[in-house]
Amino acid sequence: MDKIPKTSIKDWAEDDKPREKLLNKGPAALSNAELIAILIGSGNNEESAVALSKRIMNEVNDNFAELARLTISDLQKYKGIGEAKAITIAAALELGRRRGTSVLNEKPQVKDSKTAFILFQKELGDLNYENFCVLLLNRANKVLKIVRISDGGITGTVVDQRKVFKVALDNNATSIILGHNHPSGQLTPSAADIDLTKKMKAAGETLDLPVLDHIIVGDGNYYSFADEGIM
Repeated sequence: MDKIPKTSIKDWAEDDKPREKLLNKGPAALSNAELIAILIGSGNNEESAVALSKRIMNEVNDNFAELARLTISDLQKYKGIGEAKAITIAAALELGRRRGTSVLNEKPQVKDSKTAFILFQKELGDLNYENFCVLLLNRANKVLKIVRISDGGITGTVVDQRKVFKVALDNNATSIILGHNHPSGQLTPSAADIDLTKKMKAAGETLDLPVLDHIIVGDGNYYSFADEGIM
């Protein structure tokens, strides 16, 4: 049986071309799969770029956050996705993540734990390993910046308290919020999480640099030490 020849976007009927659809109707009119199809340009011997992209997105529940968790090697397991295409997809997803965090330039005000969670989620939500960050605030509780303090493994990360407060003092922060992720999605703090939070809170009081909260991020949800009365 003859194989169906591989076709690029250039060979498609006018109504099936996502590039032309984007030009005529704007990027918001395209499906997630059509956007990915523009990135990869062509499919394989059995699938068009859109069909291949639909299959990939279907297997990650049409969710870009889940797609971002795939490694270059994971993406290359799909027939028609070589290293160059996999790198293009990864780069596009990283650009999207950075665009999301660029809102920090507008200095949003942190009024509650949910606001802090949204900021940490953009930084930590797609990671498959634990990472610890600190949110630096000014006197009006407006964000100065988010700083990654340490990377860890799947089950934990080591935090240098001196580094946290040095970063805060160097950036003239007047208060901070701690944040880290649990790749497992389990939000319940460990004994180590609780111990660290208590030590950081005590150190902050000594330095007159209050630790307002500690947020644990996992699977699109969060745990707030302040909300739970542990701070």
